Amino acid sequence: MGKMARDRALDDSEAMAFAKHIKTSPQKLNLVAQTIRGKTADQALAALSFSSRRVANDVKKLLQAAIANAENNHQLYVDRLYVKEATVGRAFVLKRFRARARGRVGRIEKSFSNLRIVVREREVTA
Repeated sequence: MGKMARDRALDDSEAMAFAKHIKTSPQKLNLVAQTIRGKTADQALAALSFSSRRVANDVKKLLQAAIANAENNHQLYVDRLYVKEATVGRAFVLKRFRARARGRVGRIEKSFSNLRIVVREREVTA
């Protein structure tokens, strides 16, 4: 029998890619995501290629996956794609402790993030 099919959350002219457990804080990841929001796909890839931030490589891979999803799964035209949204979310935090002076501990929090990129095909203006 199986489950009932859900309606698609995105429009027909949109495609998405989602990455879980990226090893960086959401605040740092959001700085990189801000640089690509609203840009065309090739401009966003160029900006990520020349970014000096470590997490930019992970964001670039995810953007390439979203572009590939648009091209192969939804038959969208790659040259008209732009980044509609790049949403950053908080995943989980590993809590570690470091010994400090006089028997105390210093708490170290290693946070992880989620990233969702939606690309959309621009309408042709004649």
